[in-house]
Amino acid sequence: MTVPVALLLLGTLVALVAPRLLARADWIEREPIVALWAWQCVVAGVLLCCGLSMALSAAAAWQAVRGQLFAPAPHAVMEAYALRAGAPWAPVVAVALALGAAWTGAMLVREVFGARTRRRRRRAELLVRSPLLPGEQPGADRLVVLEGERPDAWWLPGATPQLVVTTGALRRLKGRQLDAVLAHEMGHARWRHDWLLHCSGALAAGFPQVRVFAAFRDEMHRLVELAADDAASRRFGRLTTALALVELNEDRGVFGPCPTPQAHVPQRVHRLLAPAPRLTPAHRLRLTAVAALVPLIPLLVAFVPGLRALG
Repeated sequence: MTVPVALLLLGTLVALVAPRLLARADWIEREPIVALWAWQCVVAGVLLCCGLSMALSAAAAWQAVRGQLFAPAPHAVMEAYALRAGAPWAPVVAVALALGAAWTGAMLVREVFGARTRRRRRRAELLVRSPLLPGEQPGADRLVVLEGERPDAWWLPGATPQLVVTTGALRRLKGRQLDAVLAHEMGHARWRHDWLLHCSGALAAGFPQVRVFAAFRDEMHRLVELAADDAASRRFGRLTTALALVELNEDRGVFGPCPTPQAHVPQRVHRLLAPAPRLTPAHRLRLTAVAALVPLIPLLVAFVPGLRALG
């Protein structure tokens, strides 16, 4: 009976400690791609702890589940977990975790359908502002130019992602600044950042009191922009990318004293103009490996008793 409890304690420990360690790390903004990986591993580790604890708690509570879970394994494996019937807390934990899993699935489904609805609405608005010519198919053009005074550019995800840029941005951006903006948006499309945002948003909306999920959502929104900035700056230079950000956002008041929804833009510009040195490849590899251990440890905790019994 100790394995389900150990998994719950491990998940709680990871949820409490890992966000604080990542918040204090000085390499996050220097290596946003590694930071994205680390956050995904942390959340995957927490979810794995809950899922494995749910399965083993259900096995301890009900003989039918225990028989199905350990059906292909020798009797010694089941004995190694000491899943005895009669534990009063086992059904409560199993049901609570199962409800949490169902709620997580419902939030993910809601987020996916909500994203599809918003995407269809934006594509409909796009067709109104940029109607198709005879013979053209919706979504056939990967780059769409809209008439508009406000300089703007964005990526519209979907089965056929589209890059949308306004004529105001074409007039405002100079030289390779437009190329840097398009490379930034292409970075979002290539790495499918929309899925990261959907998953993090669903978890934070479904469990608003769980701080690790709220921090995961906030960091995903920030880190995907930093990663896309780096993708653009590697091709067209940090100065060009920073100037493109300034030109796109200068009229929105983001560089003024009052806070705005795009308050992170000045920080991104400063990061591009005064970059900290990147970590060495060996250091990045070590951080990646350490982050991968977070979801690996729950698997070891869950399977080591059975592997010992088989050995």
